[in-house]
Amino acid sequence: MLTVALLLLVSWMSGRKVKDAKTFTTGGTSGSWMVCGALLGTLAGGQSTIGTAQLAFCYGLSAWWFTIGAGLGSLVLGLFYAGPLRRSGCSTLLEVVSREYGRKAETVGSILFLIGIFISIVSQVLSSSAMLTSLFGIHLVWAALVSAVLIMLLVLFGGIRSAGAGGIVKLILLYISSVVAGVVVWNIAGGLLGLKEGIDRVYLDTPGLANFNDLSDIESIHHRYGSPFARGFFKDMGGCLSLVLGVVCTQSYALCIWSASSTRKARRGALLCSLFMPIIGAACTLVGLYMRGHYITSSELAAIQRMGEAVPTGLGVIEGTALAFPVFVLEHLPDWLGGLLLGTMLINILGCGSGLSLGASTILVRDVYGNLKRRKSTTASSLSQLRQTRLSIVGILMVAFIVAILFNGTFINDLGFLSLGLRAVAILFPLSFALWCPERFQSSRILLAMPVGVAAMLLANAISLPGDAVYYGLTASLLVILTGKKQHPTPDAG
Repeated sequence: MLTVALLLLVSWMSGRKVKDAKTFTTGGTSGSWMVCGALLGTLAGGQSTIGTAQLAFCYGLSAWWFTIGAGLGSLVLGLFYAGPLRRSGCSTLLEVVSREYGRKAETVGSILFLIGIFISIVSQVLSSSAMLTSLFGIHLVWAALVSAVLIMLLVLFGGIRSAGAGGIVKLILLYISSVVAGVVVWNIAGGLLGLKEGIDRVYLDTPGLANFNDLSDIESIHHRYGSPFARGFFKDMGGCLSLVLGVVCTQSYALCIWSASSTRKARRGALLCSLFMPIIGAACTLVGLYMRGHYITSSELAAIQRMGEAVPTGLGVIEGTALAFPVFVLEHLPDWLGGLLLGTMLINILGCGSGLSLGASTILVRDVYGNLKRRKSTTASSLSQLRQTRLSIVGILMVAFIVAILFNGTFINDLGFLSLGLRAVAILFPLSFALWCPERFQSSRILLAMPVGVAAMLLANAISLPGDAVYYGLTASLLVILTGKKQHPTPDAG
């Protein structure tokens, strides 16, 4: 509670400087570490921490791809997009698209974009709910409601300035948490060999558990938990690609770039973030591997008992895979240190949710509602925009609270892969071509490519086509755009 209070205090102090909508959403005075803090605070949320431990509990080392992809995405954002985005003079990614391809493309892209961001917000509410449930034993509904309200409070008064300042605090606390958790796992498990032996033992001593998880022999166990491509090469690489491109195509991360006082500081902040992200993922992956060797879920326990098989002594039971990280901290660390670590993880989740909510509200107010106002030839004052942005944050989080209850039990990182993939498919090519290849493609094809790409991705995901659905979405989007390449007349000779 003290840790959460500290971050809220930092956010409030930063938010006191906010006087208009532009300062609320883009800041414009942040240094490199502030940019890094804002990026890290949005990226290193529940998906990167609790979600990574959850996926490692089920699929081992392949869980690391989420944070590797996030780090690579931050690298690409800093190296290739920071300069063009800042030179564009825009305040949203869809505004960049609109200037090149028209208001209709902006509106369609905004709606598709919001769907992707909203899925990520839901995953943050789920992550926070899992932690609050394990900490206080409260019902999921109340845990989800408290999570949504805390995210709301964190960003409501400070905007991007509070996300950045809070991100620096989280940057310090997060690395204390990651290092401590990784060191503790390494010591109590006896290194990588000890982690491997623990997983082998839990499956070999409990054949019913192996059958329940479709693991037929020791080779399949080693592949599931020791291979970086446990879910298939194209599946795991597709997830990584979704992260890389999704970071580039997400309003929340672009806001961090625009918040910098210079392009150099924006680029340096993004590069710093790219170094930190994989380390966080490595620590959380170790936690997930350790928990798999020493715990089973309540559904696994019920399946084993139905088979009439005795459960080996010494195995703990957790309600669901999402509780792997918080239960590890509760049961394997001293109380005072566990409180600090859980407070830190809760802060990371809340900060990530606040950054995403700010990005979604900015798009909703400026790109969707703003277009409607412009069609009626009316404009809103900056103060009015600030009020609209804050009200939209409240609405977005209340809807996310309801959806999180309905989708409880879903893999948190799978929601993350889907969310970032949808954002990339919706606007990667329109955004990139608008920045680097202006006046090369027809607006009508850009307008068509966005929904076609998203539909292709959702269809591929629904019917489980080979590989990852993001490949199909990107391919469909690019093919539609290429059919609308403009033919420039050849100048007369002489």
